[in-house]
Amino acid sequence: MGKTFTEMEDMYKEITKRFSKIELQEWKAEGAMIELTKQVGELAKQVMIKERYYALEEEVLDTDDRLGNEMADVIAQIIRLADYYKIDLEKAFIEAREDEDRYLKSRGV
Repeated sequence: MGKTFTEMEDMYKEITKRFSKIELQEWKAEGAMIELTKQVGELAKQVMIKERYYALEEEVLDTDDRLGNEMADVIAQIIRLADYYKIDLEKAFIEAREDEDRYLKSRGV
């Protein structure tokens, strides 16, 4: 694999452009938030299955693959929101982690 974060962002932006040709209306922040919420729910369901909170009639063999897919779908919707608001997500991520690092250092850890 070996893609950079920017390459992954670009990959998803291209996918959203293609989806826009078949969707009923243009996606704005509200649509992306609804989809993000849906995807977080799907991720939660897969975690519940993985951790055996749900009694399933059949054994689920590809739980890890499904978990990874749902995590990727959540990230994709975050990318969509960042693109909508013109936020450099990579920069925002790094700055947020640097803020956390400074806070932790101020607390002696």
